[in-house]
Amino acid sequence: MKVILLEDIPGRGKAGEIKEVSKGYAKNFLLPRGLAMLVTPMVIKQVESRLEREKLEESVDRDKLVELAQQIEGREIHVKTRVGAGERLFGSITAADIAEELSQAIGSVIDKKKIDMEKPLRQAGSHEIYIKLASDLKPHITVVIEEEKEEKLEKKAKKKKEKEEEEKKEKEEKQTEKKAKKKKEKEEEKD
Repeated sequence: MKVILLEDIPGRGKAGEIKEVSKGYAKNFLLPRGLAMLVTPMVIKQVESRLEREKLEESVDRDKLVELAQQIEGREIHVKTRVGAGERLFGSITAADIAEELSQAIGSVIDKKKIDMEKPLRQAGSHEIYIKLASDLKPHITVVIEEEKEEKLEKKAKKKKEKEEEEKKEKEEKQTEKKAKKKKEKEEEKD
């Protein structure tokens, strides 16, 4: 049975190629999954035009990726976190953390899945990280993990304490309002 492939299939062929496959393979696998279509002159024209469109879109996307790679290449990102004894971090720096910092630095969103790192960073210092934009576009960045100053930690603790106190006051006010309402309702019932 002759079919035209709509997508690249490992071991079978690339998109747009016309292949002779067994009837069962075509009917049970390729056709239901939308990986191929039966060969007719009209289908061939449709597939060719679709492939041309995809190549055009891919070239536009490729240009954007190359531009993005140039922006990212060689960038240095500083991450401040709490550091313990022996330059070990409290917690770790993950791909999501790096993607967030990088996105802020370049003004363009970078997906955390594009950050190429085997495991989270747990050591302070300088680390080389690669960004997988495409199979052949892998710009590198340097992630510098620095110790967070104690002043900032104290400010965070102070803000947290103030927030807790504020919430406590609001809770107390709500309770006094409820008590006042209940008291008023009881007085109205007595009358």
